[in-house]
Amino acid sequence: MSEGQSTEDLPDSEAEWREQLTDEEYEILRERGTEPKFSGEYLGKAEDGTYVCAGCGTPLFDSETKFDSGSGWPSFYDAIPENVGTEIDRRHGMERIEVLCATCGGHLGHVFEDGPDPTGKRYCINSVALDFEDEA
Repeated sequence: MSEGQSTEDLPDSEAEWREQLTDEEYEILRERGTEPKFSGEYLGKAEDGTYVCAGCGTPLFDSETKFDSGSGWPSFYDAIPENVGTEIDRRHGMERIEVLCATCGGHLGHVFEDGPDPTGKRYCINSVALDFEDEA
């Protein structure tokens, strides 16, 4: 884990998370929701910087790894490994790999094996789950 909030500073309850996050952030990060296709603030963003967790500020993706997948969500071919976790998601009658913030456990999106080189991965991430820090 690097930067962002320390785990001691994270909310202790869902009620505290509800106070800290907007309704939309809470639905995505805590209830594992998905924003509508092509609606995300960061879909077309091309500036240099770092995408961080909207829940805790942990750096998740470098803008250099962002690409246009045509999927309707911001996509990255790599993540900051120590800051992003995965687990199997069997909801909605299918099996996918869910992407989570390693610090706060917030739901970010899913990762697929159809991305570009050099990793072959496509991290398909909800804009609502992210904040952006310009490279300064």
